[in-house]
Amino acid sequence: MPDAVDAVDTPTPRRKPKPAKREIGGRPLKPSTLMMGHGYDPVLSEGSLKAPIFLTSTFAFESAAAGKRHFEGITGLREGGAEGLVYSRFNGPNQEILEDRLAVWDGAEDALTFSSGMTAICILMMAYASQNDVIVHSGPLYAASEGFVAKVLSRFGITYVDFPAGATREELDTVLAKAKAQADEQGGKVAMIYLESPANPTNALVDIEAVRDARDSALAGTPIAIDNTFLGPLWQRPLEHGADIVAYSLTKYVGGHSDLVAGSIAGAKRWMDPVRALRNTMGGIVDPNTAWMLLRSLETVELRMQRAGENAAKVCEFLRGHPKVEGLGYLGFIADARQQDIYARHCLGAGSTFSLFIKGGEAESFAFLDNLTIAKLAVSLGGTETLASHPASMTHLSVPHARKTMLGISDNLVRISIGIEDADDLIADFAQALEHV
Repeated sequence: MPDAVDAVDTPTPRRKPKPAKREIGGRPLKPSTLMMGHGYDPVLSEGSLKAPIFLTSTFAFESAAAGKRHFEGITGLREGGAEGLVYSRFNGPNQEILEDRLAVWDGAEDALTFSSGMTAICILMMAYASQNDVIVHSGPLYAASEGFVAKVLSRFGITYVDFPAGATREELDTVLAKAKAQADEQGGKVAMIYLESPANPTNALVDIEAVRDARDSALAGTPIAIDNTFLGPLWQRPLEHGADIVAYSLTKYVGGHSDLVAGSIAGAKRWMDPVRALRNTMGGIVDPNTAWMLLRSLETVELRMQRAGENAAKVCEFLRGHPKVEGLGYLGFIADARQQDIYARHCLGAGSTFSLFIKGGEAESFAFLDNLTIAKLAVSLGGTETLASHPASMTHLSVPHARKTMLGISDNLVRISIGIEDADDLIADFAQALEHV
């Protein structure tokens, strides 16, 4: 293990990239354009058009004096800080280029990448929560996220207060007042407000702007983080609506080919620095090969998500009128006025992941799933292929029955992630599978 820095308090600095060209003639370049070269200089890699995969554990200094100067800057013995690469647990060229490009999509100052979405979420929460603190979160959350708060952080005296995704400003004021009182009683603080919107697997939306206003009124300085996996980075930009930190499972839409696992967070540098420092200590940074694969995926993320979104709209139009379908949790067909208002203000598209409610229960849902031909029965979402799963008995099986009922995770709920196949072929597959229900 390298004798590097006090990485708990001092984030290892990044390599200084060349100034990025972000506009032409006063016209800001779009993210889809910047994905082709932003953050990478071919001159530094023998002119290679694409960034090579940098498979190295450590980085060489040009001289002993340069090494001393670097560590003097990191440790604060010399003013001015330091820049560069030292050790691959901290950072590397592939990861830094990837983080630059991820920050572009959300309009963030900085971004960090991790070995999985849950690694990103866990390190994020640990960076901000201390003993006796309180985390406020929306519900439902992805089961592993909710479990980490309720079952792991609770071992360190960290408690939580949750609220339903569609909560109003008045309801949020009540929740934050309860959280503050709970924190005061425990001798801690409200460490974070953590959101997931749309929620997994119900697609329920959180009013980010209302959460921001309630936070500003009661808990100024408490960060708002949001898992934007279902709609990001194309169909929702939470940092523009009051969130401070946006989190992703890059495994899903950004990776987009069901062949990697990774995660990220993005936001202002002041929010990223504590997380970067803890990631340096714990590890968990995405590996160079996966980072390189994600750079590839980012070049087509807009095209893939657009096609999947168009397919989902066609498939849901077919499903909404089917006699064996009880309902759809699809953002393009919102009936609730409150949810529609949030959608109109926050979302740029309906996405391609939705809940399908089969008439019946578990047996009918299983009959549908077992007879799909094109769509694959698998967890995850956002890939090029269509996936279907049964949350109540799979991803959310560990959630207590009473809480599943409260959150609307019923036995007749099937989660669908539409891919980029031909839409008419998918409709034909869904039609024949429903015949077996």
